[in-house]
Amino acid sequence: MTADQELQVIVQQGKEPNPTVQDERNSVSSSQTEVSRSNTYKRWLRVSLYTFFVISGQTVATILGRLYYDNGGNSKWLATVVQLVGFPVLLPYYLLSIKTHTTIHRDGKRTSPRNRVLVYVVLGLLVGADCYLYSIGLLYLPVSTYSLICASQLAFNAFFSYFLNSQKLTPIILNSLFLLTISSTLLAFNNEESNSTKVTKGEYVKGFICTVAASAGYGLVLSLQQLAFLKVLKRQTFSEVMDMIIYVSLVASGVSVVGLFASSEWKTLSSEMENYKPGKVSYIMNLVWTAVTWQVFSIGGTGLIFELSSLFSNAISVLGLPVVPILAVIIFHDKMNGLKVISMILAIWGFTSYVYQQYLDDKNLKKVMESQQQNPLTHQKQKSQDGNQNNLIF
Repeated sequence: MTADQELQVIVQQGKEPNPTVQDERNSVSSSQTEVSRSNTYKRWLRVSLYTFFVISGQTVATILGRLYYDNGGNSKWLATVVQLVGFPVLLPYYLLSIKTHTTIHRDGKRTSPRNRVLVYVVLGLLVGADCYLYSIGLLYLPVSTYSLICASQLAFNAFFSYFLNSQKLTPIILNSLFLLTISSTLLAFNNEESNSTKVTKGEYVKGFICTVAASAGYGLVLSLQQLAFLKVLKRQTFSEVMDMIIYVSLVASGVSVVGLFASSEWKTLSSEMENYKPGKVSYIMNLVWTAVTWQVFSIGGTGLIFELSSLFSNAISVLGLPVVPILAVIIFHDKMNGLKVISMILAIWGFTSYVYQQYLDDKNLKKVMESQQQNPLTHQKQKSQDGNQNNLIF
């Protein structure tokens, strides 16, 4: 064999793929695909769990809040405190699970303690004020009107998310928001008086204004939470979500307790418990379980922000609003009519529409990831070209 022939053989061997290396590449690619699918399934399992927490927690807490007022409760600040003060029930789980979660930063910089405290304090003050406004609305408004106004938080959240979180409002999302808003708007036409006591026109207007303000505040808080996760806290773990819930609830609880004592409503609590219709035990149990269920709602809502977005979290929250009048049929003996049935159908339709948009986004993300895995060199070359173009521009 001549030197030229040997060189030709060597070159040919260099062109032929190594079977062992090729098998290893295929094995790694297959393993990455399986891990990606497993992570996707786990992610949507968490989303489903958070969705259940939001709907069940909000529904039960609202029903218990109505029972508190209907059976003789009258303290707006106490109703605010129980929405917030239940966060210590999360501490055992938090302490047990904090070591099992890793911390992944978006960059090499750690959040300064000052910025972290500032986030918790600002959000805590907003949440405390928001819960107080909701307590006033639930005291003076019937369930149907209350649910209608609470649905407006979708519009507020979409507005704030558009400017603060660069939220894209696709036609499918807009359709979902429209359906969910209409589903709750229909409840206004029932004109049922759910309160056991009559309210004056001034009190009704006060409840209406406070609930609108609370809905706007809730939409703002959700958008600010998402912004804090992305820009300030910069961590992608569930422990960070737990930190958000606990410390914000701590600040908000402090605000509500100060309000309870500053308003002198604490002086009437003993007589309120004595005159509570079902008895003292029922009074205490109502407050305890209201506190627990609001924390369940808080976990679900914050978790959905962490997994998807504040707008999706709010959409799930609105999905649960028509559930309250349906349960009121059993608990408060309200009448079920056609409007309530249509409201529930539209809510489910709107929710399905939003989930479908999330499915499309997830599907497109998978395609991009698979394309990058199949053509890593092309993707790297494209990134290099983009970097060169940016250097030319700047």
